[in-house]
Amino acid sequence: MFSKETYIRRRAELKKLVGGGVVILFGNNEAPANYPANAYSPFRQDSSFVYYFGQHRDGLAGVIDVDNDTETLVGDDIDIEDIVWYGAVDSVADLAAEVGVAHSAPAKELKAICNEALRQHRTVHFLPPYRHDNMIQIMDLLGIHPSQQRESASMQLIMAVVKMRSTKEPQEVEAIERACEVGYKMHTAAMLAAKPGVTERFVGGTVDGVANSLASKVSFATIFSQHGEIMHGCPSEARLEAGRLALCDAGCELDDYCSDHTRTYPVSGKFTQRQIEIYKIVEECHDHVLGVARPGVRWLDVHMDVCRLMTDRLKEIGLMRGDTEEAVRAGAHAMFLPHGLGHMMGLDVHDMEGLGQQYVGFDGETRPSTQFGTNCLRMGRRLEEGFVVTDEPGIYFIPALIDDWRKSGHCAEFINFDLLETYKDFGGIRIEDDLLITSDGCRFLGQSRIPYHPAELEAFLEAR
Repeated sequence: MFSKETYIRRRAELKKLVGGGVVILFGNNEAPANYPANAYSPFRQDSSFVYYFGQHRDGLAGVIDVDNDTETLVGDDIDIEDIVWYGAVDSVADLAAEVGVAHSAPAKELKAICNEALRQHRTVHFLPPYRHDNMIQIMDLLGIHPSQQRESASMQLIMAVVKMRSTKEPQEVEAIERACEVGYKMHTAAMLAAKPGVTERFVGGTVDGVANSLASKVSFATIFSQHGEIMHGCPSEARLEAGRLALCDAGCELDDYCSDHTRTYPVSGKFTQRQIEIYKIVEECHDHVLGVARPGVRWLDVHMDVCRLMTDRLKEIGLMRGDTEEAVRAGAHAMFLPHGLGHMMGLDVHDMEGLGQQYVGFDGETRPSTQFGTNCLRMGRRLEEGFVVTDEPGIYFIPALIDDWRKSGHCAEFINFDLLETYKDFGGIRIEDDLLITSDGCRFLGQSRIPYHPAELEAFLEAR
């Protein structure tokens, strides 16, 4: 939690941006894993609720009456039976005072607040819900069926939250840096554990254990696999094999903020010639972003710049051919890079994605693409100082995609399918770091750099 003044200032700014009406920010409730008393752990609070109200207890909601300039924290105090099992906690009134909220009210009062606002024909602003218990609550409070709630969510509130949360305050950047330091320990632990004969699940569990020990939790389900061509490959019982590549994509949440890194390395500790050729292309694309990402530049343009660089280098080793501009325009590069260069990051690892990616990553100038591969770019808008984005180019050899394009002849003038056929057992390579946009450029976050340059990476692996 930040200072009381942080939350007071944020709510004041939110009132100015929304302009009028009543804002309701729903916190999360405990979610049962397999029966009511056995909840998923640890509890995860809603990110926008945390941003404006700072508290992590379940069963809360924040009400901001913009017109009357009042704020209320709504929720029930914990009863004695829960105290017996879980210990005493602060009252809702005390929680409100901690973040500068003058009023508190029991949960049943939320219905009365909504009824009065509706009676006066005032707008009740809420964000698109993503949890079904909150959807049911919104239906009870406002009479809006869950199937209509996303389209009924307040555009003024969405755009206000996106504007505020997109630009990270210095204290937020510091929190992300701390998460990145745990990310360093997670990834280096994976490198030390990833030896021939060890299962993917063991390495994935090692990574999760570091996050659980040094942070609050992982920021998303850990990806660890020898099948790096599968974008979200979960750890399996397969044993690591010498000569294969292992891809680890993992991050943590610490003090509410996330980290997200990816490293790819040889299980045996040494790259083969074919592996190093592809790896160096990804490395060059990853590092190229440092020289071109800055305020005022569209992230879409950075992405396309990387696609052209990747195409040029793949042409040099014979996997692609033809005019680079024409190949990229046709989307031929998506055979190798079927996702975007990166996404916003902060309180959420895909920051604010639940509010609608078209509002978070795009604007009136830059709209999402419908072309395969580029349609997975989660952000294209112009960069601003204080944005935090991931830089994560990759090259993947996906057998089913190779077969599909070859059969249909898609982009055949730009792809050497005969040579590509010999790469079907290669896997995939991705390198990812977290990037802060500064006043005159950008920098990677985290004081400890997870090894990724080939020589330092092999040296680290050799010392296992």
